[in-house]
Amino acid sequence: MDTIGTPAPARALTAWLGEPQRFWRNLLSLPRVVGAARDIRVGTTPSTVVLEQGTHKLLHYTRQTPATHAEPVLLCYALINRPYILDLQPDKSVVRQYLERGFDVYLIDWGVPTEADRGLGLNDYVCGFLDKSVELIRRRNDEKRVHLLGYCMGGTLSTLYSALNPDDVKTLTLLAAPIDFSGTESLLNLWVRGGIVDVDRLLAAYGNCPAWFLQTIFLWMNPIRNFVDKGIAFWEQMADPDKVSGTFALEHWLNDNIPVAGATFRTFVENLYQRNELVRGELRVGPRRIDLGRINCPLLLLTASNDHLVAPASTEGIRPHVGSSDVTSMAIGAGHVGLVVGAKAHAKFWPEATRWAAERSTPRPEHRPSPGAQTISSTTRKATKRPAVHEPRWWAQTR
Repeated sequence: MDTIGTPAPARALTAWLGEPQRFWRNLLSLPRVVGAARDIRVGTTPSTVVLEQGTHKLLHYTRQTPATHAEPVLLCYALINRPYILDLQPDKSVVRQYLERGFDVYLIDWGVPTEADRGLGLNDYVCGFLDKSVELIRRRNDEKRVHLLGYCMGGTLSTLYSALNPDDVKTLTLLAAPIDFSGTESLLNLWVRGGIVDVDRLLAAYGNCPAWFLQTIFLWMNPIRNFVDKGIAFWEQMADPDKVSGTFALEHWLNDNIPVAGATFRTFVENLYQRNELVRGELRVGPRRIDLGRINCPLLLLTASNDHLVAPASTEGIRPHVGSSDVTSMAIGAGHVGLVVGAKAHAKFWPEATRWAAERSTPRPEHRPSPGAQTISSTTRKATKRPAVHEPRWWAQTR
């Protein structure tokens, strides 16, 4: 049968139904698939809660051996969905990548805002729990600074914190973080700036931005992939237990949505998406204006070329505004989530990212080289008008 001109999903479905062996193999896999869905476990790396305030928690991950780097890593996730995407499964865990590199690792779980939290704004998150978390980590580890990594909205929060407290941050890693909101690459930017979201009416009705509202927006940003392609891909991999487990873990996270505090949602829509105040130097957190030029620590920008939520240009847009002389960019051919859970990401991307932080860390006394020993140091250029760019060889080949 000639299938030229037939849409790809239809061709794939025709091919699968035309292979009785594959059809029955997948069909007979259903009991195992149901069991995998029932038994799925996420966020399995052992941890303890070391700080708690309201709905917020600070997790400290358990190490089997002492850390080799003096400065710990603090992972700051977004206010949407749950933070265990950074520790989805043992082989898809950013947390474990940093643990294996020799870091002491902490993570902020913002929890689920209640109706009483509708007034929580950026000042509450950045100058409140994030600031308290950094202070506690510094005391626990007897260190002046921490490595700060922010993912998505968490990257925006981490940027604000670093601008307000530059002396507390050893390095700043921004992972698919929206910084410059002027771009037109993302439908989300166009929809929000186009006035589709009526913030006043939404918050008057619900107090916080409802989880279902955000989920609906995300689904309809790419309906073919979300409603068609994923189902076909799942049918194709049903006989592979590892892929089925990974799919259920990811879908569990994707549908584990939480609301966003009303005041913070308003600020993101009006001050950031619509007026782009952060890079224009007009954004205020509490009484203080955010000056990105105060960020002078080494800066790592991690982006995904197929990211439909946060375009790489949005994250890279921080470059002209910071005072850092050591700025590195790494990119990967993945989406917003594949950046942290993809097999390719964990094979090359995260080993490079964690190595970057390790090269800019202070070894613990017992791991410092003896006097006269030859050491390998990272290349850091002297301050110039344009920040230095360090591109790993494997990444430069894929750009």
